[in-house]
Amino acid sequence: MDSSTTTSYNSVVSELEGTLLKNPKPFAYFMLVAFEASGLVRFAILLLLWPIVALLDVLDYRNGSLKLMIFVATAGLRISEIESVARAVLPKFYMDDVSTDAWRAFGSCEKRVIVTRMPRVMVERFAKDHLRADEVIGTEIIVNRFGYATGLIKETDVDRSVFNSVASLFSDRRPQLGLGQPGIFGSPTFLSLCEEQVHAPVPSNYNGHNQRLHMQPLPVIFHDGRLVKLPTPATALLILVWIPFGIILAVIRLFIGFMLPLWAIPYVSRIFNIRFIVKGKPPAQATAGNLGVLFVCTHRTVMDPVILSYVLGRSIPAVTYSVSRLSEILSPIPTFRLTRVRHVDAEIIKKELSNGDLVVYPEGTTCREPFLLRFSALFAELTDKIVPVAMNYRVGFFHATTARGWKGFDPIFFFMNPRPVYEVTFLNQLEVEATCSSGKSPYDVANYVQRILAATLGFECTNFTRKDKYRVLAGNDGTVSYLSFFDQVKKVVTTFKPFFQ
Repeated sequence: MDSSTTTSYNSVVSELEGTLLKNPKPFAYFMLVAFEASGLVRFAILLLLWPIVALLDVLDYRNGSLKLMIFVATAGLRISEIESVARAVLPKFYMDDVSTDAWRAFGSCEKRVIVTRMPRVMVERFAKDHLRADEVIGTEIIVNRFGYATGLIKETDVDRSVFNSVASLFSDRRPQLGLGQPGIFGSPTFLSLCEEQVHAPVPSNYNGHNQRLHMQPLPVIFHDGRLVKLPTPATALLILVWIPFGIILAVIRLFIGFMLPLWAIPYVSRIFNIRFIVKGKPPAQATAGNLGVLFVCTHRTVMDPVILSYVLGRSIPAVTYSVSRLSEILSPIPTFRLTRVRHVDAEIIKKELSNGDLVVYPEGTTCREPFLLRFSALFAELTDKIVPVAMNYRVGFFHATTARGWKGFDPIFFFMNPRPVYEVTFLNQLEVEATCSSGKSPYDVANYVQRILAATLGFECTNFTRKDKYRVLAGNDGTVSYLSFFDQVKKVVTTFKPFFQ
């Protein structure tokens, strides 16, 4: 076969593991399900069983190793929890591992089918939403009548089941192109059903159908989960070893931050391996009787307003919406809750600006990926003393944001990282000509600020909102309801429950 062929294909069937994804081993994805849907205990148990899983693979007992991983990772979990992890956590890690060459061949066809040995529930959302697949063929987890996964799958011979499913799907005509790994001797492979077969890794000069080469996988904009890195066996072991030390370190860092004056934090933080990178020239503090400056910031973590106060060396109040009560208690700066009622929020912001400088986050929520959500235009209506601030952070083990979990742990997870880094870039205060005072609409001002902040960070602007994020990650619109003390205690207990499963 000529690997540079440009034959037009109507249908393609591609294997996920080892083909569309470069890594042929799904172990790390089951580790993610174990950690995010259950907790540390299940995470540790699955890691302890990794040598057995690896041995079964070496001995060509792939069905046995797969069934063991599925059972340990999913048994006893609500199927809705597995679906939630598949929707909010796994796509980011899948996307980071996508093979560009395999995608180019896969995306060039009109009818696209993905086959996987993993449970279909773990793959389908990503495959259809991001890889533009029309059908997904995978294993099926058996769910009891109460909605809990048994950890067992319906298939006895996974390869034979995949073969039969592909044959049934293409009963009228064979698929024209098949992408996948060579089959094990004596085991049926779906590739034998395809008119043309391309074994992974797909050659870089394999063009497929040129007319559709402009298509790209849809990027992952919203992502949840606490783990920063894919938990391969080595990384997972490192995380487990680090967690006890990380908790102690987080407590010390929080205590120091609570006790010391704000101006001293950037100097003392070096001792505790926290790094602040400050660029640009911040404005001077507002004098008494003058309207304060409105710092309009990108929103990356719950720590943003606190870090801003640290680098400025003074307390800058922040307006918030969904910060937890615990975060408010731990916060060394004043915070004021917004209501999402426009005229009420406008009065809150104007009142605080009359008292001095203030921090706002027009995105309304955090975003981890290199994108900025749509900016609310409310800030532009209230003042022309606007200073854009580009904020970003880097962590090694744990994310400091969550849409599905309890936000009260956000500061703790941030300070559990070995060496968190925060970057704060102050841009010049907007010229009067760029504000509403010159007749510009609030929406034009908000869009302009979004664009210059995105350009500073190398990010991309989007029109997505807080509601879009929470619909994708949590299955709701992100509306905050303030819970009673009993309900808050119940939510904390629910958060810790997985650690004992």
